[in-house]
Amino acid sequence: QVQVVESGGGLVQPGGSLRLSCAGSGRTFTSYHIGWFRQAPGSEREFVAAVSWSGRGTLYADSIKGRFSITRVVANNTVILQMNSLKPEDTAVYYCGIHLNPGAPPTRQNYDYGHWGQGTQVTVSS
Repeated sequence: QVQVVESGGGLVQPGGSLRLSCAGSGRTFTSYHIGWFRQAPGSEREFVAAVSWSGRGTLYADSIKGRFSITRVVANNTVILQMNSLKPEDTAVYYCGIHLNPGAPPTRQNYDYGHWGQGTQVTVSS
């Protein structure tokens, strides 16, 4: 069974950068699209970015477009979310999940993903 583990969160000042990693286990990890989502206190989990199984296709939420980038590193079963120009409103727990329908393109919907990791906290504050 495929599992994922998120890491790389922390406390950063506004305008700073963080690099989140989603490490996958299992031989079939590279067969799945991967999505990053985030959840702030009192809010629902929202889409951030997704990458196709091949790494050639990406999707981004409008709120982070131009600031975040998602990359797939096939050699070590990892998906990277590079976050630049961070804002206080980016504060949340960030989760990666596996797209449950490999036959379809990556999507922005929470319910299309599963096998979530435990999340990694990102706090943007001065």
